[in-house]
Amino acid sequence: MAETSQKPHRLETGDELDALVADHDVVLVDFYTKGCPVCQSIEPMVGNVARATTATVGMLNPQTELDLVEEYDIQGVPTLLLFEDGEIAGRMASGFEGTESIVEFVTENSSAERR
Repeated sequence: MAETSQKPHRLETGDELDALVADHDVVLVDFYTKGCPVCQSIEPMVGNVARATTATVGMLNPQTELDLVEEYDIQGVPTLLLFEDGEIAGRMASGFEGTESIVEFVTENSSAERR
């Protein structure tokens, strides 16, 4: 598997998302939209998760590829999806969450560990 990055990967397409999920054991993806104040406020927390855990983190604006909204049942933003071994292992769609809450979500629902 590819080495995990301590910075979120900016994804543009579903193909890039598929490749990231295929290349890493545990991936947390932040689905966001531009102009969403809660999305903007959670972005640094997601970056902290990339540094605090062994999970790979990606960020994707589903407005660039609307099929992803249906495929992943995105009903609001921000929505965090946790993938392990290519399968969805968890979903967090409760609005703003702090770093510690997201780190716990990742480590409790996957094999990712704290750094």
